Amino acid sequence: MSAFFITGTDTEVGKTHITALLLKFLAQHKRQAIGFKPIAAGAEEAFGQLVNDDALTLMESANVHGKYEQINPICLAPPIAPHIAAQQAGIEITLDELSHHYHELAKLGAEFTLVEGAGGWALPINDSQYLCDWVQEEQLPVILVVGMKLGCLNHAILTTHALKAQGVKCVGWVANQVDPNMANFDENLESLRKRIDAPLLAVAPYSEEKAKLQIYAALTDLFGIHL
Repeated sequence: MSAFFITGTDTEVGKTHITALLLKFLAQHKRQAIGFKPIAAGAEEAFGQLVNDDALTLMESANVHGKYEQINPICLAPPIAPHIAAQQAGIEITLDELSHHYHELAKLGAEFTLVEGAGGWALPINDSQYLCDWVQEEQLPVILVVGMKLGCLNHAILTTHALKAQGVKCVGWVANQVDPNMANFDENLESLRKRIDAPLLAVAPYSEEKAKLQIYAALTDLFGIHL
């Protein structure tokens, strides 16, 4: 199984949007792929359990399927920082718990597992640990989603520096145009290409119609797909 951790330069930069598009891309090319959202904060009750919209999107986009609680094992109701939501619920999220759920998911036999993070890179999961500690522990390669908007250069560069400092490999990044009116989009994209020490995998232009993904050769190489 090949697994990748999808992180973002901040919250609300389109991690779910990009992860879903990548899952659909893999399915389109006959690769068995599943999404994994280990932690989600912000949920409503349905079918007798809490469900999160982002996790449901991943389930709908994959062609390997599991039960909801396998795809999103830690689902917290309030849309707040997960470690605070967990404290309010009287539970503690641990690295061992995340690893248990991750390795259980692997038993479903997908070729590719796309693990979507929550928030940005440095997301606390309890009083002393971060979700990125788990990524480091599991040695998951990272795909970075850059929310293309004012400030994205700083956010992207800081995130890639943090990945490097932790010894985590960034295998590529995706530019997601979250601001349709971003000035000098192409110039900003080129600035990032010069400064991020990883290949540009794809660009997702802003669209209110059908979601699109402009694929670069680095992405097909990463997934072993020959177009």
